[in-house]
Amino acid sequence: MRVVVQRVSAASVTIDGRVIGAIERGYCLLVGFTHGDGTPQVEWMAEKVAGLRLFSDAEGKMNLALPDVSGALLVVSQFTLYGNAEKGRRPSFIDAARPEVAIPLYERFVSALRTRGFPVATGEFGADMQVEIHNDGPVTLLLEKVGNGRTVGAD
Repeated sequence: MRVVVQRVSAASVTIDGRVIGAIERGYCLLVGFTHGDGTPQVEWMAEKVAGLRLFSDAEGKMNLALPDVSGALLVVSQFTLYGNAEKGRRPSFIDAARPEVAIPLYERFVSALRTRGFPVATGEFGADMQVEIHNDGPVTLLLEKVGNGRTVGAD
């Protein structure tokens, strides 16, 4: 499971000219799943996101988490996070989980974040979305939790 976390002052998702999800201050999460991902990766990632301290305190240090700033989340599915462009010029997406696997994991991730008390807006899985991100800082992290226990990005 891969998540690109962007600290935002605002973010939204538009489909066919209609805004379907929008937040003000918080994190925009671009989320992708691969083969072998399951509940352990989803729960770990939800807990990791919930505790990230990416907002500045009074001294300008990143010490504040989402609850400290009344932040929200915009969660957008993005299978292209598992694109592989090592060979040729057209990326391969064979490492991305198929929709029948990824959709339930995406829904479980959104639910896990809501269970932790966060306001969560979403995109629409598989739709052609226009995502507007006002990256604050800019602050961007790549988090990854793989099935074999290896973690990339944050522990």
